[in-house]
Amino acid sequence: MGSDDSENASLALSNSSKNPTEPSDPYHTILMPSIFGIICFLGIVGNCIVIYTIVKKTKFRAQQSVPDIFIFNLSIVDLLFLLGMPFLIHQLVGNGSWHFGATMCTLITALDSNSQIVSTYILTVMTLDRYLATVHPMRFNHVRTPCAAGVTICLVWLLSLVTIIPVWMYAGLMPLKDGSVGCALLLPNPSTNTYWFTLYQFVLAFAFPLVVICGAFFRILQNMVTTVGPLPLRSQRVRTRKVTRMAVAICLAFFICWAPYYVLQLAHLGVQQPSFAFLYAYNIAISMGYANSCINPFLYIMLSETFKRQFIVAIRPAHKAFRVVPSMAERSDSLRLAPKCTQHSQSSSKHLHNMLPVTVAVH
Repeated sequence: MGSDDSENASLALSNSSKNPTEPSDPYHTILMPSIFGIICFLGIVGNCIVIYTIVKKTKFRAQQSVPDIFIFNLSIVDLLFLLGMPFLIHQLVGNGSWHFGATMCTLITALDSNSQIVSTYILTVMTLDRYLATVHPMRFNHVRTPCAAGVTICLVWLLSLVTIIPVWMYAGLMPLKDGSVGCALLLPNPSTNTYWFTLYQFVLAFAFPLVVICGAFFRILQNMVTTVGPLPLRSQRVRTRKVTRMAVAICLAFFICWAPYYVLQLAHLGVQQPSFAFLYAYNIAISMGYANSCINPFLYIMLSETFKRQFIVAIRPAHKAFRVVPSMAERSDSLRLAPKCTQHSQSSSKHLHNMLPVTVAVH
């Protein structure tokens, strides 16, 4: 295999550090596929629970809040990201070979890359929303609407699709030494393009969002310490703190899970022959990246009492002892459970009721 082919092999979709010319071993054919399988299963189940809960809330005609919209779309992106994992597992078991054709290679590669970038950008706009809600709760309240959030999500998807144009252009099949084919980014000049593509991906999908998110949370913390201006209602402040805490946890989990991968990506630019220790560390970093899409639903469940109530209502909507009413503390942002009361309370409730990588793999 020539030097160009070697560079292109390092851009394989498989996310595997396994060289196809090396004999199979239990690490790559059993252990890693098993880990990825567990991550995939838990992540798909968790994100489906989140999506189902929010959709059921919509069926109850409760107004969607801005955080609901961001979390719903983040779960959609995470789910799409995880749906590409069976192809990765198949490649690991098959020693790096691709059996699904050129079209699927392009689609799965683009899906992987797009999901990474969209999730990062959604976290960024979610953080900016927390900044506006905390630092400027009155001034920008008219901007923080479900409609504006929906438009923002559409722009995020459009920006991501533009960002991954190189993936659409160069993803394809690459012959391997054993006569099979792999799925890779076939860059026109790998010796230089690999360097620039890695930096391009690092800046757009990690470094720039990290700077924006850290800056926004710094201002949020600064504001919480020094606020002397007029404040919204106490219930709104409590709601803002809780949602902000959850946003911090989600962003922190994202950067902890993805930082090792991007660090090793940059390190790989200066490594000609990666050691086995480097390869194993790289596989662990990839596992952590995928695990992030598995972790988010469980963060919602652990950190949000509102989400817990919504989930209970979603799975028991017809139970005669429960009904859905707007929460006095959280207005339409949440659902709560309440026992049926008198006819007067029912009529009041009726009145109020109308108000979810392209990863540069090392070989």
